[in-house]
Amino acid sequence: MSDLVLGIDHVSVLVQDTRRSLDFYRSVLGLEVDPSRPDLGYPGAWLRAGVHAIHLIQMPNPDPVTGRPAHGGHDRHIALRVADLNALRFRLDVSGIPHAVSRSGRKAVFCRDPDGNALEFTEAKV
Repeated sequence: MSDLVLGIDHVSVLVQDTRRSLDFYRSVLGLEVDPSRPDLGYPGAWLRAGVHAIHLIQMPNPDPVTGRPAHGGHDRHIALRVADLNALRFRLDVSGIPHAVSRSGRKAVFCRDPDGNALEFTEAKV
């Protein structure tokens, strides 16, 4: 472990519509908004992801959103640990969100948020 870098505080993702993204991250993934985080003067939201955070930033995306790999594991992505992959897959199915299992054979699921940001989910080992 580094004696300088202690861990990851948060990750940021660019979104086109904060409300639409909050619907996905809260309703589908069950994340909660962290009201204690600062307002930075532009639309967005902070979400709790365990002891870490995801910062949704509503700003123009300088990266292309088309032409990305069909499988999110072949793109830059955020990997989140979940309690139950089957329960997650059920929520994605009910919400009509396409997803794929890991091509490596390990227990992981990939999908994209409404803005095309890739997400990986792995099951927590108990």
